[in-house]
Amino acid sequence: MSKDPLERFGAVPQFTVTSDDVADDRPLDRAQWGAGGGGGDVSPQLSWSGFPAETKSFAVTIHDPDAPTGSGFWHWAVYNIPASVTSLPSGAGAVGGANLPRGAAMLSNELGSKSFTGAGPPPGTGTHHYYIVVHALDVEHLDLDPESTPAILGFNAHFHALGRAVVVPVATAGDI
Repeated sequence: MSKDPLERFGAVPQFTVTSDDVADDRPLDRAQWGAGGGGGDVSPQLSWSGFPAETKSFAVTIHDPDAPTGSGFWHWAVYNIPASVTSLPSGAGAVGGANLPRGAAMLSNELGSKSFTGAGPPPGTGTHHYYIVVHALDVEHLDLDPESTPAILGFNAHFHALGRAVVVPVATAGDI
């Protein structure tokens, strides 16, 4: 059985996401770990290209399906990123959203904060995979209640997805 949380959604065109801070199958740097575990709670820099021409907005989600919760752990959820924006700087997920593009909005993560929260895999839970997904959407705005969960964003993004870009760094307790 695949652990890929996107597998069940069906194929959409893939595009490219790159980062100065994270890479597929590479351990997260200290900055992307949670403050409680010695990290910085700094969202990674992301850039994307090759998305469908019809894209009207983007959403970015970071989810750890390996968290021992039964439903994974949402680290970050941002939506209504204008189609003209093709990158987010390191730290864009800071509380308050000052580093986000105009019009973009964050939802609360699993800790109840409208910000990025870094990795913190509990000891004994193995290697965790952090699915960083840029969703290209066919609408300019998702009309979500600001108190919605990242799962609600994922539900809406699924039905509006034109394409998807994914990078999956990893972390294991004790890595930092």
